[in-house]
Amino acid sequence: MKAANFQGKGKVVLGDFPNPKIQEQTDAIIRVVRTCVCGSDLWYYRGILDHETGRIGHELIGVIEEVGGDVKELKPGDFVIAPFKFSDGTCANCLAGFQSNCIHGASFSAGTDGGQGQFVRSPYADATLVKVPGSDFSEEMLASFTALSDVMCTGYHAAISAEIKEGDTIAVVGDGAVGLCAIISAKKLGAKRIIALSRNPARQEVAKEFGATDIVSERGQAAIDATMKLTDGVGVNAALECVGSDEAMETAVGITRAGGIVGAVGVPNYDNFKYQSAFWKNVGIRGGIAPARQYIPELLEDVLKGRINPGRVFDLTTDLEHISEAYAAMDERRAIKSLIKVSEL
Repeated sequence: MKAANFQGKGKVVLGDFPNPKIQEQTDAIIRVVRTCVCGSDLWYYRGILDHETGRIGHELIGVIEEVGGDVKELKPGDFVIAPFKFSDGTCANCLAGFQSNCIHGASFSAGTDGGQGQFVRSPYADATLVKVPGSDFSEEMLASFTALSDVMCTGYHAAISAEIKEGDTIAVVGDGAVGLCAIISAKKLGAKRIIALSRNPARQEVAKEFGATDIVSERGQAAIDATMKLTDGVGVNAALECVGSDEAMETAVGITRAGGIVGAVGVPNYDNFKYQSAFWKNVGIRGGIAPARQYIPELLEDVLKGRINPGRVFDLTTDLEHISEAYAAMDERRAIKSLIKVSEL
């Protein structure tokens, strides 16, 4: 089978790998229909975080090819969304609604050799995979299903963690796919005013489509000053931090009003951020790894009924043969997010 092959900093190529096989009777083999490149994959691509050479990727939708003998809820031919981490559905963390912290789970990238390929093995298939009803879907719909495997759920987790309420004024720090999905999420939860921090005109337009009411193009202290001016010096009820850098977190805390909450979902790569800035403002920081399996059923219904269109974050579509370009385009900020068409539904 063909799959993305991570070969170190700045190098992802197409490689040949053995087809995955059933290893446990709770496994399923998925024929991948769509996958994509995640912003977190770029941490490895840029050499900021380590990743073993070989297969990579954790976002996918596809069709069940084969199931183990203990899989009861799924069968070959079922169309499914795979959350970016698999989970057993029975441990204490899963039962508490935090399936991405499953005691026996892991990322598809780490635990099954990676999602950016023609076939993927899913452990704990019944507990992990979400079946999509129907079979006749547009390319736009398939893109939105793919977004549900990670970025839409991660943006939603930022909004849920920040406890956004009807009528709130909120800000989103970060204009990547997660930040844009956080705007969808804030609107879904009833935010009245949504301030998007973005310097990129194309991303600003998507932010407005998704529900942003204001755009702040400054960065750093200038962004804090501009946002405070927009909110009459008070700050926002909640800030959704979708980057993971020192500057992003400092900005998020700086624009949040006393007693507000920062919903932080950017993969943290902080060197200098100090909690004191939040402490003296009574600003809470919540968030972490999104429990995608918890959110997918609700968000899937929103997609199927046309209430949200998170697939709009994909502005480059390619195939596995051009996986190198999919990474390079995102790394160079020529694309918000790269969708990879692997096979037909």
